Order: sequence, then structure tokens, then C-alpha cells
Amino acid sequence: MIADLLVQGIQMLLVLLLAPLLTGFVRKVKARLLRRRGPPVLQPYRDLLRLLRKEAVVADGASWLFRVAPYLIFAATWVAAALVPTFAPGLLFSWTADLIAIVALLGSARFMLALAGMDVGTSFGGIGSSREVMIAALAEPALLLIVFTLALLAGSTQLSTVAGFMASPEVGLRVSLGMALIALVMVAIAENGRVPVDNPATHLELTMVHEAMVLEYSGRHLAMIELAAALKLLLSVSLVGCVFVPWGLAAPGAGAAAYPQGIALYLAKLAAAGVLLALFETAIAKMRVFRVPDFLGAALMLALLGTLLLFVSRSL
Repeated sequence: MIADLLVQGIQMLLVLLLAPLLTGFVRKVKARLLRRRGPPVLQPYRDLLRLLRKEAVVADGASWLFRVAPYLIFAATWVAAALVPTFAPGLLFSWTADLIAIVALLGSARFMLALAGMDVGTSFGGIGSSREVMIAALAEPALLLIVFTLALLAGSTQLSTVAGFMASPEVGLRVSLGMALIALVMVAIAENGRVPVDNPATHLELTMVHEAMVLEYSGRHLAMIELAAALKLLLSVSLVGCVFVPWGLAAPGAGAAAYPQGIALYLAKLAAAGVLLALFETAIAKMRVFRVPDFLGAALMLALLGTLLLFVSRSL
């Protein structure tokens, strides 16, 4: 029991410590692709420590929700990221690692962030919150359809079961899984505010979404929100790696000797995803805000087609 708690604690700390590293790695690769030196890979850690040391400035009209929201957003995102199997399935809390529960946790964090953006009453906060809800109205149904596709194939929404099924040779090449993968990547890009949906590196008043909701935050409150954003990006990469690239996960009951190999392969997956994300964001331009529903609508249709194909024929 103590050993199981220790391994579960290692996974929770692993995602917390690696989240800023992934963000810094993506920034560094993007800078290199643009022939710039760029900030150090460890710069996100320095930024978080600097913000934690600063005093949090709160607007006069802010309510208790404005002060509590950053901690609730961070807690919900951390729990969701820790539920995704990273280096080994079947851990102590794996029975709670349900895809629907993860979607619900992400939706709760988004709801709190949108409320916090509107709490102070600034125009930018209201614009960012309305755009965030617009994105959520299409992203969450697409996520649920992706969950239904995986559940129809694996017979469960529990991530350890899904990962074990996807790693088995009986899966093969399926059109429905290809559609679900593309839809999941598109939703993950929109959920994390990456190019072409949003640009996390700028503060353009007419196009920003996530940054508009957090403009009034500072100090430790902003540190919690920034860390939650990094955790959300890590969660998206971990989810794709766990479901669609499940190789390298330590087999249940393999013992502690298999964990270092699983961690090493997980780090390789993060590095590959970081490079691919940087290449994609460098090669594509940001779309206009009114084109975002078309982008997410395509993801929703792909997820729906993937689900319908399984109803027509389980071999597709």
C-alpha cells in the first residue's frame, strides 16, 4: 500500500514538474526555427518563482471568486493531468482515471476561469470569457464524441483499460481512430489557446482569448493560472500519448524495475510532441476569430463521423 501511494505520488509530482519544462521546450524550439536564440528552457520555472514572490494586486471591485478561482483552476487541472497514465497504468487511483471525469474537470476549470474574467467587469475580461465559452460550446461535444468512439472500441472509458486495448494487436488500422486522433489534436490546440486559434505569446486586444481573462491577475494568483495552463498542455500531450501512442507504458504488475523505462519513453513522447507543436505553430498563421467555430466544427464533425463509422461497422 505504501509503495502504491509512493508511485502515485511520483506521477503527480512528475506532471507538476514537467509542465513548465514542456512549455519552455516548445518556446525554445520555436525560437530556433525562427533563427532566434530564444529564452532558456528553464525560463518558465523562473517566471513562476518570480510571480510567487510578488504581491497579488486585487481590483477594488473584485469579489471572493476572483481570489479563489486561481487555486480552484490549478487544483482541477492538476488532478485531471495526474489522472492520465504517464509511465504506468493501473496505479492506485487509476479507477478514477475516467475520460468523462477528465472532461468534467477541464470544463469546471474553464467555467471558473470564465467567471473570474467577468468578475472585475473589465471589457477585455468579458470579451475573453465570451470567446472562451464559444470555444467550449464546440470543443466539449467533440471531446465527448471522441470519448464515445474510444468507449465503443475498448468497452470502457477508464484510461488504463483504453490504453491496454490500444496497445493490443487486435486494434489494427481503423478510420474511426484516425478521425478521433485528428479531432483530439484540433480540440487540444483550441483548448490550450495555441496557434492558429490563439497566440499565447502576444496580447493582441482584438484576438486574444486566454490572456484577456487573466489580465487583471498578478503575483501568486497569476502564477497559479500560468502553471494550470502549462499543466493543461501537458495533459493534452499525455492524453494523446496514453490513448493513441500507448507503447512504453509499464505493464501492470511489472514492478519498480519497469518504471524508469516508462518514464524515459514518456519524456521522449513529450519531446516529440513539443517539436511537432513548434513546427506546426511556426508553419501556420493565426486564423481570425470568426473562423474558430469553423475549425472546431470540423473537429466536431470528424469525431461524429468516427463514432458513426463504429455503429455502421466495428471493423472501421
